[in-house]
This record gives sequence, C-alpha cells and structure tokens, in this order.
Amino acid sequence: MSEHNAFTLQVQPLTREAFAPFGELIEACDAVQHFTINAGNTERYHDLANIEPGPEGRVIISIFRGQPRSLPFCVQMMERHPLASQAFIPMSGRPYLVVVAPAGEPPAVQDLKVFLARADQGVNYATGVWHHPLLALDGVCDFIVIDRKGTGHNCDEIQLERHGIITDRNP
Repeated sequence: MSEHNAFTLQVQPLTREAFAPFGELIEACDAVQHFTINAGNTERYHDLANIEPGPEGRVIISIFRGQPRSLPFCVQMMERHPLASQAFIPMSGRPYLVVVAPAGEPPAVQDLKVFLARADQGVNYATGVWHHPLLALDGVCDFIVIDRKGTGHNCDEIQLERHGIITDRNP
C-alpha cells in the first residue's frame, strides 16, 4: 500500500490522562506520590507503574537500543503482549513517539493514538494493549524495558489493512 492512501495520524502530547486507557505514564512529577528518603537527600517517586508478569512469568529488565525513524513515517503494523505489561523508560535524553490502540480485537488505523513522549517520560503498556515497536527520533535511543519472561506465547503482531502516516512530530 502506498503512503498516499494512508490515514494521517495526529500527534498529541503524552499526558497521564490521555494515556490512561493504554497503561501508565512513568514520570517524576507532582501528580504522583513522592516523598523524601535517605536523610533528605533523595526524592522518591513511588509506585509509578503496575508491572504485570502474567501467569508463570517473572519480571525481567532489558535495554532496547532503537534506531531513529524518519518522518514522515508509515505505520504498517502493531503488536501486543497478551500475557503481561511492558514498560519503556528512556535513557538517551531524546523525545520519541508512542503509537497505541486499545486492548482487544486487532485495531483499524482509525483506532490508533500517537503521542510525543518527552525525554523524561516513560510508558507502561497494559497487558494486551496494541502498540508499535520503538519509534526513536533524532538519534539512536536506549530504553530500559521491564517486561516478562516465561512460558506461553506473549507477542502478537498484525499488519494494518490501511496504513497510518505520521507526518509531523508536533502536537
């Protein structure tokens, strides 16, 4: 399918409220529980995401190194993890794009939401939420990824019948 037949996807800022249907926003801000520890030397931003390892799974931590994507970018596929959540925490000080759709049946392009994540914002995709793999911008980006290792199939991929196009990173 050529890009001229694609559905234009609008980018919006990544906020706690807008992302809530898809999981949790991970960020140090006044909106989350936080308190001082270590004799007043450290501010702890507490319990930021509900990490679900799923049945017979265990939580693992990995580093994913994403190659930068150029805009316009054609969204042709989505994936989901039906057994567990998956959290991405950026380490490279660069913004990135997050493309998501609700858990459940495979999404149509009109179901997709695109968020511009700041360099200090991570995301935790809830179990079964459809999302696009890493969309780094501006350069190679490393992410701490917290997800599941265990028995059972935990990655479904689909090709979109109609592609989405992200033309601009500005919300």
